[in-house]
Amino acid sequence: MVARAYTVAFEGVEARLVEVQCAVTAGMPGFSIVGLPDKAVSEARERVRAALSALSIALPSKRVTINMSPADLPKEGSHFDLPIALALLAAIEVLPEEEVAATVSLGELSLSGDLVPVIGALPAAMAAAEEDRRLLCPAACGAEAVWVEAVEVIAAPTLARAIRHLTGQQPLAPAQAGLAAPSAQPRDLRDVKGQERAKRALEIAAAGRHHLLLVGPPGSGKSMLAARLPGLLPPLSPVEALETSMVHSVSGLLTEGGISRARPFREPHHTASIAAIAGGGRGAKPGEISLAHNGVLFLDELPEFSRAVLETLRQPIETGEVVVARANAHLRYPCRFLLIAAANPCRCGQLADPDRACARAPGCGEEYLGRISGPLMDRIDLRVEVPPVGFTDLDLPEPPEGSAEVAIRVAAAREIQTARFDGSGARVNADAEGRRLEEIAAPDPEGRDLLLRVAERFGLSARGYHRVLRVARTIADLDGSEIVRRPHVAEAVGYRLALGREP
Repeated sequence: MVARAYTVAFEGVEARLVEVQCAVTAGMPGFSIVGLPDKAVSEARERVRAALSALSIALPSKRVTINMSPADLPKEGSHFDLPIALALLAAIEVLPEEEVAATVSLGELSLSGDLVPVIGALPAAMAAAEEDRRLLCPAACGAEAVWVEAVEVIAAPTLARAIRHLTGQQPLAPAQAGLAAPSAQPRDLRDVKGQERAKRALEIAAAGRHHLLLVGPPGSGKSMLAARLPGLLPPLSPVEALETSMVHSVSGLLTEGGISRARPFREPHHTASIAAIAGGGRGAKPGEISLAHNGVLFLDELPEFSRAVLETLRQPIETGEVVVARANAHLRYPCRFLLIAAANPCRCGQLADPDRACARAPGCGEEYLGRISGPLMDRIDLRVEVPPVGFTDLDLPEPPEGSAEVAIRVAAAREIQTARFDGSGARVNADAEGRRLEEIAAPDPEGRDLLLRVAERFGLSARGYHRVLRVARTIADLDGSEIVRRPHVAEAVGYRLALGREP
């Protein structure tokens, strides 16, 4: 008799159904696993054998063969322990075969029979819902998986409890959805003295998800401003939270018993590799740009990143997804992030101060910022020079507006965009393109005349022209205007040409 259980194998954020077949046949006693398993899956036989022994379940003196179909799909990870154990128990008639076949399961077994949490419970729940099966997972993964409302999730703490549930002796209650504990109170914009232009750019970036570059000397508050961006952004919508959590689930970052509604904020060091930023490495895991999906990616000291790393950002910024290509797989990860970059004006950082700048000024500044290629700079919507802050500025009174007041305006602008793009696939102004962009961001005659003169005078690229329109549309939304007017275009152009570099 061949008993069948079901589990999943992960390809990016997608979970593919895997049939675990178990045959107990006459012959030399043994336990073999076939179907392209990796080392962790091959070692499952020892964990399963020890866990069953702890439950006083003896394996028959026969040959046990486990096949995982499709056999040409690589099987990686320790989450195959539980489905292998269930298929084996069904084959020796400890569990009813029909109950096991109606369940998608995943979980790692300890030697005592406890179920250890594993990654990927959320994508596994999606796969189970598509196949109209229930999901059985470790208790620690239940709060995450149950966010997929279309599937029944059973979260068992031990293999023994799972057995009693499947045999009907002691049914487990369905798991309850969990929400990760909110993080500490976000930093307030009131802490930043001065820098009104940079604060305004931060508000525009948050409202329309426009990429922002801050350039200024050390100590001018660039990192301080970027760290306060999460306090301006609205919480993730349910759809966005599910998308983001799918990526975090396969990366093993959902460790607090549920998914979070806070937007991710990732800040990798400038020594990060291409695999760390774009994804790849062992198992072709998501990189920082995918972990920042629907959130913020902060790259401090942007020119210090390697040229190869910076160039990998060009396509993801434009398309909102990244393809990690390997010899045996092409994995696609979402990565619609808001890029905030910070840079010094030159290597010494004192280009603006003639008394402290090096002897190579101003050429050192052009050389240093020249590490950011023209095509990458062309994709950055807002460019702001952050002036130095004197110690006397620190005694200024507290700014009248903090993060809470700015966040209200950002939320109102986001609501306008949500209604505007309802059902179109886009969510914010930064996503608009083609004819749709021309419809929503067409400026009035005075604004169009200004934009055409700027494009001709400064040689705006086609991409730069469209990005100015998107920023102008966001400024108009913040202003509560249905029409993009000349002042909105003028402000958008000012941010585009702030550093004097327009490819």
